[in-house]
Amino acid sequence: MNKIETKINFTKRALECIAPSPKGKRTYYYDTKVRGLGVSVTDKGTLTFIVYRKISGRPERITLGRYPDLSIEQARRLAAETNAQIAQGKNPNNEKSKLKEELTLAELFNHYIERHAKPHKKSWQSDVDQYRLYLSGMNKRKLSSFNRTDIESLHIKVGKNHGHYAANRMLALLAVMFNKAIDWGWQGTNPAMGLKKFSEKSRERFLQGDELPRFFTALDAEPNVSLADFFRISLLTGARRNNVLCMRWQDINFHQATWKIPETKNGMSHLIPLSHQALSILQERYEAKHNEWVFPSQTSKSGHLEEPKSAWKRILQRANLEDLRLHDLRRTLGSWQAATGANSYIIGKSLGHKTQQATAIYARLNIDPVRESVEKATQAMFAKHTEIRT
Repeated sequence: MNKIETKINFTKRALECIAPSPKGKRTYYYDTKVRGLGVSVTDKGTLTFIVYRKISGRPERITLGRYPDLSIEQARRLAAETNAQIAQGKNPNNEKSKLKEELTLAELFNHYIERHAKPHKKSWQSDVDQYRLYLSGMNKRKLSSFNRTDIESLHIKVGKNHGHYAANRMLALLAVMFNKAIDWGWQGTNPAMGLKKFSEKSRERFLQGDELPRFFTALDAEPNVSLADFFRISLLTGARRNNVLCMRWQDINFHQATWKIPETKNGMSHLIPLSHQALSILQERYEAKHNEWVFPSQTSKSGHLEEPKSAWKRILQRANLEDLRLHDLRRTLGSWQAATGANSYIIGKSLGHKTQQATAIYARLNIDPVRESVEKATQAMFAKHTEIRT
């Protein structure tokens, strides 16, 4: 079959303007931005994304998916992944042929974690947790055994037992997993696509003035000092759970009273000013340090604390607090900063928020006003504790 090749910049307008190929021929257009990415056009006007590359000296054409079911950005991302596989000496067509065989849900999840989540997601561990909590009971089920009703029923069940947020995250994970299976050669359809998610209310929970004394008293009574300190530092820095769990001594500057998080959820480093109370806790822990971790563990593979849920439950019961999540400590610091006069940009800077609107201001903002805001909020929170004790 004769073929015609043309290079163009793939845009929605450009692809939609492509005419069907002459009868009995197939036309190929190649993207100017991503190596090897192209679309094949049939005489009926069907456009299919492909990657055309030489592998071990032999030309290979790898099918990615049809347009517009697959968007241009999705095709470019898949083409980049395909090129990465080729650079590693793999033949994507061979990899696809393996996935055309019937997979179990567990096998798909392992492929998903190793081939997609770990290389592309900083928060891939949360996918592991989601799968373990809500999906591992279906490990041995074949992909073709799942239908829309199954997924919808599971979504409702998780929503009822664990909340709407958890159910929606689980549904999103399944949708991505099945999409990846299709991208990698599975011939089925995605049973999670198009299902309506639960509505989610933005969470506004934080520790109120009358709750802070009970919370601090519960921390003082906690027998595991390391976990109590973990919760204190979480509150006083407003840092995310995983960042505090992975806190290392080499990132603490006692002289400048700062903690530098090398890489946060948004992919950037973040410098956190340490209040006097936070610095005092860290200095005491430093004197008794065992290894590189601020919150070490002798039982975890990582060497640091990994799961504070049991201790958190004890703290809440002791303090008689309800509906308070660990992440709410982060919101508590921001709320008390606002209560003591900080503006949204200062709060965003201290919590490491990344928004387009605030980026320009963050770039000009030094750490001194942020430190002042954190100090004011910390003093206000501890003042509530002191009021009760006196």
